[in-house]
Amino acid sequence: MADTHIQSEFWDEALVERYRRHEYRFDGGTLQGKIILIPGGAGGLGAATVALLLKEGALPVVGYRSNRERARAVRQALEQRHGGELRLVEGDLLDPAVQDRYLEEAANWTGSLYGAVFFVGDPARVPWERLDAQALEDSFRSNYVAPVLFARKVADALMKRGLEGSLVFLSSMQGVGVFESSLSYAAPKSALVHAMKILARQWGAQGIRCNAVAPGVNLAGMAEQSIRQGKYDHYVRERVVPRFGRPEDVARVVRLLLEPDNYITGQVITVDGGLTLRR
Repeated sequence: MADTHIQSEFWDEALVERYRRHEYRFDGGTLQGKIILIPGGAGGLGAATVALLLKEGALPVVGYRSNRERARAVRQALEQRHGGELRLVEGDLLDPAVQDRYLEEAANWTGSLYGAVFFVGDPARVPWERLDAQALEDSFRSNYVAPVLFARKVADALMKRGLEGSLVFLSSMQGVGVFESSLSYAAPKSALVHAMKILARQWGAQGIRCNAVAPGVNLAGMAEQSIRQGKYDHYVRERVVPRFGRPEDVARVVRLLLEPDNYITGQVITVDGGLTLRR
């Protein structure tokens, strides 16, 4: 028989008593004043996440590769419609100097560095017959190397300050399911999921959570043109998915994984309407 006089050193009687009374806490505004780095956040799916974070009082540092005019237009639209302020960083995330600029921008802002969401990537649409070593290397550098190395830099900055945080990687349904003719894009996105799990285990004791989101066919982002051309109509027509994905679908999942008081780490959430289950 178990000794009922032994009690866990982590037992919280006041908290458990609150639950016995069915008093649950679902706080809002938990990202207020938290700085979140978002490489690729000026693009389709990223902009929706930035909008949601602005509404909650977070401080997004948003990255883009080179289209300055578009990035500034996105900033203006998001700030006007959702309030708050965001800051922009230009450049290829593969460049260590660009990675440093994100952290420098964060350091110049009143707020606390909290984490990052990595929307960077390249669709790597290279026909199978023209696929070569250079094409594969380019895809891995954009879709795997850049986010992983920047994640290390962000985690180092958090640990140096003694801060906990959250890192969210963007994979793809092609990184968790098997789709023909997708090797050059799917392989690095699959590797990114495994890297995320390694990092979640490696940094867990320091309070840094790592997770991934794997979007499916979405009206914003890399699939937009294919949807416009009717390439995926049969998925909806045949009820493989109830509808095409929307950027808000992805933003809500990213927001869940960014929640500070969180019990989720080392996981990948596929946001594809069930496509990878039913195809």
